[in-house]
Amino acid sequence: MKPWNNKAWFFVLPVLLLVAFSAIIPLMTVVNYSVQDSFGNNEFYWVGLEWFQEVLASERFHNSLMRNLLFSGIILLIEIPLGIAVALAMPRRGWGVSVCLVLMALPLLIPWNVVGTIWQVFARVDIGLLGHTLAALGVDYNYTQDTFDAWVTLIAMDVWHWTSLVVLLCYSGLVSIPDAYYQAARIDGASRWAVFRYIQLPKMRRVLVIAVLLRFMDSFMIYTEPFVVTGGGPGNATTFLSIDLVQMAIGQFDLGPAAAMSLIYFLIILVISWVFYTVMTQQDNDSVTDGRQGGGQ
Repeated sequence: MKPWNNKAWFFVLPVLLLVAFSAIIPLMTVVNYSVQDSFGNNEFYWVGLEWFQEVLASERFHNSLMRNLLFSGIILLIEIPLGIAVALAMPRRGWGVSVCLVLMALPLLIPWNVVGTIWQVFARVDIGLLGHTLAALGVDYNYTQDTFDAWVTLIAMDVWHWTSLVVLLCYSGLVSIPDAYYQAARIDGASRWAVFRYIQLPKMRRVLVIAVLLRFMDSFMIYTEPFVVTGGGPGNATTFLSIDLVQMAIGQFDLGPAAAMSLIYFLIILVISWVFYTVMTQQDNDSVTDGRQGGGQ
């Protein structure tokens, strides 16, 4: 019997300590605040699930959650099909591959606060190129005063910033398809749609799972960009859960309800991501099973 070498754990130990310091300890602190209240002087008393009940019954929380779900749904409906279309249009060989990959990667390299600042200036009616152009064309556009304009601005900003991620993931799935698949499709006289439906889409299915999960989590946790561009306004039109949470914790210093909201926020992301992953991987397994049964027949 081969003896176990426990020395390898010494290489893992620094990572475990780092995770414990940066994630587990702050999480336990949040849990502690969520079940206690304080009158100051670092004196706490137990309140149990009171803060969770207060948050879940709050209309403020429900409204922010609905905004988040709506925003994430719109982002997925736009960026996933658009990313697939752009990936399909990109070249597979030649010098154009490097150029396209670099251009696709550029938006991803820009920090979130810089993206928000760029679009804040870009969309201003007085000095911004977009806002000034729309005003010159007679379009009544002002993202600081109109709710619809604010949402359009934030959605356009997110699409510009993050569609490249979907494109790169889809492109990685496309370039992994052997040329023999396309040759067989040409021999069989398959249409362009048939090639996409039965060759390209199945090969992209796994990377699409990653793309959907990443884009949902990023869009659902979005904070920096809308905070810089709209500050949650006009009114509360773009006050998502992340902005509402910061306002509650830092602006109002309601640490108990803010801690409870952050845990609920985390659980919502975890549950919805698990549902996305389960549904999409189940569809993938079903398609593989159907393909094997069809091949056996």
